[in-house]
Amino acid sequence: MADSTLLTSTPVPTARGVAVDLLGSVLRRRRPLDDAIDEAPDLPSLSVRDRAFSRLLVATVLRRLGQIDALISHCLATPLPPRAAQVHDMLRLGIAQLLFLRTPAHAAVATTVDLADARGFMTHKGLVNAVLRRLSQDGPGLVLLQDAPRLNTPKWLWQAWSDAYGEDTARKIAEVHLREAPLDITARVDRAGWADRLDATLLPSGSLRRAAGGAIANLPGYSEGAWWVQDAAAAIPAKLFGDVSGRRMIDLCAAPGGKTAQLVAGGAQVTAIDRSPRRLDRMISNLHRLSLKVDTFSADAVTWRPSEPVWGVLLDAPCTATGAIRRHPDVPHLKTPDDVARLAAVQERLLTSAVEMLEPGGMLVYCTCSLEPEEGPQQIEKLLSKGLPVARKPVTADEIGGLAEILTADGDVRTLPCHLADYDGIDGFFAGRLIRTA
Repeated sequence: MADSTLLTSTPVPTARGVAVDLLGSVLRRRRPLDDAIDEAPDLPSLSVRDRAFSRLLVATVLRRLGQIDALISHCLATPLPPRAAQVHDMLRLGIAQLLFLRTPAHAAVATTVDLADARGFMTHKGLVNAVLRRLSQDGPGLVLLQDAPRLNTPKWLWQAWSDAYGEDTARKIAEVHLREAPLDITARVDRAGWADRLDATLLPSGSLRRAAGGAIANLPGYSEGAWWVQDAAAAIPAKLFGDVSGRRMIDLCAAPGGKTAQLVAGGAQVTAIDRSPRRLDRMISNLHRLSLKVDTFSADAVTWRPSEPVWGVLLDAPCTATGAIRRHPDVPHLKTPDDVARLAAVQERLLTSAVEMLEPGGMLVYCTCSLEPEEGPQQIEKLLSKGLPVARKPVTADEIGGLAEILTADGDVRTLPCHLADYDGIDGFFAGRLIRTA
């Protein structure tokens, strides 16, 4: 709650003001950042540059929240009361600018104090000023003493990754999450040519990579539908089908549609299913830009069935998305171990349904963007243990650009954010391939 002395006029929206509201939506109302951005009433009134800055501010705070809150605790004798939650968020944004975005100290301090004033927190202006001025002096030294990967990773995730991959790898994963994700692109044809035109690097897996930033719609080839944005790890599962020309296929939980586009561009006859009409509409719009045609249905993939079995099913199941934290820094602050268990149960039902959609000899590729074993290899093991008519078809290194490091002993694909280190990492993904037996 703000102080009783409030401004009588409505303040003009600013990038920092919008950032405070977005941060509150994520941390207290537990809204995914992308949803909070879509719903933010003041965001459209900002310039394109200010919108980008606002998102960068929030993403930086979420990425570095453990470090930032430790610094605030270091400066305060007693924690801020709940009624000053917005002040806490303002301090977080100010510290992010001071110590991680290299905003000049005078600007970071002054704009944060002004924001406290504009929001009616007059009695907290002195505290905000004092904390930020102190950290403008002492902050860089304090940051050097912090264990950033550990502080910014919730305890349950650190333990889960340590148990699954070892603590050294857990630390490497967490270190990658501290950096902004690059922009990955899937080109329809002529990948080497488009790499040159887009000033991008051609990855061993076939994706194109360039530095993040800038307006995507202004890049060469966007309006012509020559390529689409898709993380390099997310582009791997569709490739595991091999030649799909003329094949009848189903893409379950299809939105936002990158994998659908891969299959259709490869000549497959695809039916795309997603529960969310809004997400499906967005996917259809994306495919329209690419001049790709697909049949779509808004339905629950657990109960929906095709009129007849098909050759291929791609199931990118809903998951906790802990492999995509670099692109979605809100995930560690929204997901819990209960979400892992809940979503694993959903994945198990979806997998059983996917098997029922296949004709004998047909292929199923199951994938998730989660690092949790319960949402990846353990699902394949459960499926096989039920005695359903499927058998694992191991993936070979030559199918994925020679990237043997991302293959498991069972022949599944398991990318970790610290893989492809020479290329600045990759999202965490799991993909298993199965064949329907007679």
